Amino acid sequence: MKTDEITHSTRLTSLSHGGGCGCKIAPNVLQEALSGIVMGFPHADLIQGSASADDAAVFRINDEQALVATTDFFMPIVDDPYDFGRIAATNALSDIYAMGATPTLALAIVGMPVDKLPLAMIRRVMEGGADACREAGIPLAGGHSIDSVEPIYGLAAVGLVHPDRLKRNDRGQPGDRLVLGKALGVGVLGSGVKEGKLDADGYEALIETTTRLNRPGVAFAGMPGVHALTDVTGFGLLGHLLEMCRGSGLGARVDFLRLPLLHDAVTLLQQGVGPGAIGRNWQSYGHEVNLDPALPDWAGRIACDPQTSGGLLVACAPEDTARVLSIFREEGFTDAAVIGELVAGAPRVALRLGRGAPE
Repeated sequence: MKTDEITHSTRLTSLSHGGGCGCKIAPNVLQEALSGIVMGFPHADLIQGSASADDAAVFRINDEQALVATTDFFMPIVDDPYDFGRIAATNALSDIYAMGATPTLALAIVGMPVDKLPLAMIRRVMEGGADACREAGIPLAGGHSIDSVEPIYGLAAVGLVHPDRLKRNDRGQPGDRLVLGKALGVGVLGSGVKEGKLDADGYEALIETTTRLNRPGVAFAGMPGVHALTDVTGFGLLGHLLEMCRGSGLGARVDFLRLPLLHDAVTLLQQGVGPGAIGRNWQSYGHEVNLDPALPDWAGRIACDPQTSGGLLVACAPEDTARVLSIFREEGFTDAAVIGELVAGAPRVALRLGRGAPE
């Protein structure tokens, strides 16, 4: 079919086998694939590499500056090309914010089936990405494009942070409160889009959360009481929390009733709607979770739902909890909530039915 024969009603999600951060390679498969590979060579100024599965790489420039670099791209989670571009760019920039850094520059990563999509749609994807970068206050300075079988968009992004203000995902301490900045359920709602089962209110909620920049990460960089920071993306809350636990040698307690959930996510899950990545994540992480038997049968699935442009997960000293919540809410993160705490013990997660997680 020729490009000029295709109308603007072409559904982006119909051209891809997955969507958003649910496209990630399963963590156990990725670990096996990377086993034994030497990542370059040691460098004295490489502050953060691949060892702790953190959100971005960090390289010291001098005593006052460190360069934070990441790349992130995926296939469509929605059909609107402009929204797809905004979501993908926002998601990529989240890795910079999750290190406590300020974004400074981005390059676009574009792969499009040019024989299946009108050029106007491809342009709208890139306009969405450019507008997300404009909102972040950074230039989209170029990029690279290919003709690919499925639509792909994302960014390579860099930022700056003072080396002493860098926030890692593996510095949590026993007793730290866990604060989640955004509601869960993005992957489920994305599947609802693909299956035509998400209503207008649900779609609005999906777009609002996935295009909200995680700017509070910059403020958290200046807080000594914020010990660990990460963003919750394709491996779900469970996977990214376990990364935080493994790095610090701790476990975690999460109170299910305190988890913020997106509108319609529970209803869709109960109807059997959800991305295949939920099962992939549970297969990888489920054995490290103690599920309260009183929990609903979909509790483990929502904890494994792949989040695209998900919220920051903060581990902070108890006395700083109120300030962390205040910073989130000042930036419009109305769903931010204390969901549990880090505890001494094996790196496992106890998901329980609301037993008084600390405020």
